[in-house]
Amino acid sequence: MRATGFLTPTPDRGLSRQKSIWSVLHLDPVLLMLLLLLVGGGLFVLYSGADRDFGMIKAQGIRMGVALVVMLVFAQLDPSIYRRWAPWLYLVGLVALVAVLLVGVGAKGAQRWLALPGLPRFQPSELMKLVVPIMAAWFLSRHFIPPRLTHVAVALAIVLIPMALIIKQPDLGTALLVGAAGLFVVFFAGISWKLITAFLAMVSVAAPMMWFFVMRDYQKQRVLTLLDPQSDPLGAGWNIIQSKTAIGSGGWSGKGWLQGTQSHLEFLPESHTDFIVAVLAEEFGFVGMLALLGLYLLILFRCMYIAVNAQDSFGRLVAGALTMTFFIYIFVNIGMVSGLLPVVGVPLPLISYGGTSSVTLMAAFGVLMSIHTHRRMITA
Repeated sequence: MRATGFLTPTPDRGLSRQKSIWSVLHLDPVLLMLLLLLVGGGLFVLYSGADRDFGMIKAQGIRMGVALVVMLVFAQLDPSIYRRWAPWLYLVGLVALVAVLLVGVGAKGAQRWLALPGLPRFQPSELMKLVVPIMAAWFLSRHFIPPRLTHVAVALAIVLIPMALIIKQPDLGTALLVGAAGLFVVFFAGISWKLITAFLAMVSVAAPMMWFFVMRDYQKQRVLTLLDPQSDPLGAGWNIIQSKTAIGSGGWSGKGWLQGTQSHLEFLPESHTDFIVAVLAEEFGFVGMLALLGLYLLILFRCMYIAVNAQDSFGRLVAGALTMTFFIYIFVNIGMVSGLLPVVGVPLPLISYGGTSSVTLMAAFGVLMSIHTHRRMITA
């Protein structure tokens, strides 16, 4: 049996119509509207999570403006450009990751940034969230799909090499996102379920080895805290206990905007970054969480529509992988804040304070819009 869900495009009758202004700008109006709604709502929630710090809101607004410009630029590029430059971008990304380990800039016990003369400090691992799935799609789309075992092995190497370099920084959260993006490409290419089962078995066997030989002490502590946060309620378990308290206290409709006690009385740490969803749940309750999840779901549905209607296997593989990477962002952040997953430092997409992940995500949406709007009519 083969998993080939993304290999059959759906016919689009709109290709024969006259180009609209959105086609000229290479933007998808539905996806753009949903993203703007999410960004606007995110700034609204962030104002409370940042304790009414207007300077922080202004800085985030500028970052989001830059991210939207990046999305617009990426949308203008024909998918063939991404295909042509994939190997070179991947090589540059690997060199940058090695450079981080050798001469990178460190902060908070991690060495994740590069500071090159004449350029602002940047995090090469963020670039790999885009480059790895594009490179894996480039390789697999050049061969028969579904891929042979040897091609699957090469694709896995393309994914695992940068993932290992990112783990060395250490940055487990980003490494998992990069790995997931690449592995989704391999899955959507239509590998057999036998290979999928064998891969999962290998991961299960490797997990204990990672615990003893790969994971650092603070990463192990996060797993132990997940299993029993009450073992250290004033230390390692504090974040999870307070976030769960905030989420539970919101009830059905919440305490009201700017009325959250856990964040405004500074019980909830990182309330404007990784744990901002707890602020939303406390102030807007179950209804607010449903609205947020509904908006995320609409964005995911639109991205999946773009993936299914892509014109070639390269576009379908890239679009499908980037869509699922966005889903992983949402799933991991909400899972760790609610105590279902270990804390790995993954922000809530397009809502948490910070610019690097937002720019990366908007660039990914630009690639999706490029794939959707650069389709060409195929005549008999």
